[in-house]
Amino acid sequence: MFFIVNFLYGKTEGHSNNGHQPSFEDVLSHHLMDSPIFELNIGGKKVYQGEPGFDKDPYRRYIFKDEKGLYKYEGGIPLHITKRVAMMWVVSILLLIVFIKAANKIAENPLRINSRFANFIEVLFEFVRKDIAESNMHHPSGLFLGYIITAFFFILFSNLLGLFPPFGEIAELIYSSITGHHPSHGVGELPSPIIAIWPGITVTGDIAVTFTLAAFTTILIWAAGFKYQGVQFIWHAVPGGVPWWLYPIMWPIEFIISPLAKGFALMIRLLANMTAGHVVILVIASFIFEFSKWTLMTVLVTSLSVFGMTFMYILEILVAFLQAFIFTLLSAIFIGLSMHRH
Repeated sequence: MFFIVNFLYGKTEGHSNNGHQPSFEDVLSHHLMDSPIFELNIGGKKVYQGEPGFDKDPYRRYIFKDEKGLYKYEGGIPLHITKRVAMMWVVSILLLIVFIKAANKIAENPLRINSRFANFIEVLFEFVRKDIAESNMHHPSGLFLGYIITAFFFILFSNLLGLFPPFGEIAELIYSSITGHHPSHGVGELPSPIIAIWPGITVTGDIAVTFTLAAFTTILIWAAGFKYQGVQFIWHAVPGGVPWWLYPIMWPIEFIISPLAKGFALMIRLLANMTAGHVVILVIASFIFEFSKWTLMTVLVTSLSVFGMTFMYILEILVAFLQAFIFTLLSAIFIGLSMHRH
């Protein structure tokens, strides 16, 4: 039902802008693509529409509007606050609240039986530390152990919180229904700041986020090799027993291409799985509106769509846990493989 609310927001938003109902692609773009909430550019110069350089920037979503018209920034450091950036702040704040509270309860008396909340966090933490990290890496140091644990809970919270509706947009709809002034989202016009409270977008559905996480894993693959094998890791990257004449071929594959390929696989797997579920749910939700004109089929289609969305939503909860587990498990395995020569 959350996605029906999201879908309705996309329909009303598109209707207010263009005077007609938006296409399904417009609704998908609204719910899956990132967009700025606050503009922030350090050292850049405003270039208005019609001036040289306005059409050079390929990122059309970073167009803003003031009393003089549409403009972009040329040069400088673009630090625009987008929906996914705001959602990452929400995820980070909730992570701090949950783990600081649980850690304080456990630290008061480690031998005491704590509350269900603290026990659940401790069990989940020990599962990640022992069954994912330590069982796949040889006596990992704090750097590698801390990364695996942090990545797991960041991905898990990001996946789960992305299943909740955009409360900021819902609040904006409620406000507009009371005041009678629908918020404008035309080209270059930023949404209301209230959306930043909870943008309701999946952080791990952005390739920039999954790329960063995968890049950390790739870097730690090389770091673990040098830490545990020393400088010998450079030639020990090739498995033992390989004929010397194959070294020129095997070395770039094992030392350079293999870690990059592992990171690429991690990036695409997480991105695709967290995006596909939302697309399927939106497709099922669209059936309700597409068949709403068919009176005899409305009840049947609505019932089937709600059932399908409920099933997919439950499946998405499972996928949220599963993808956090798979990403960190594979990261631990890849890092562990570089700790010793094979």
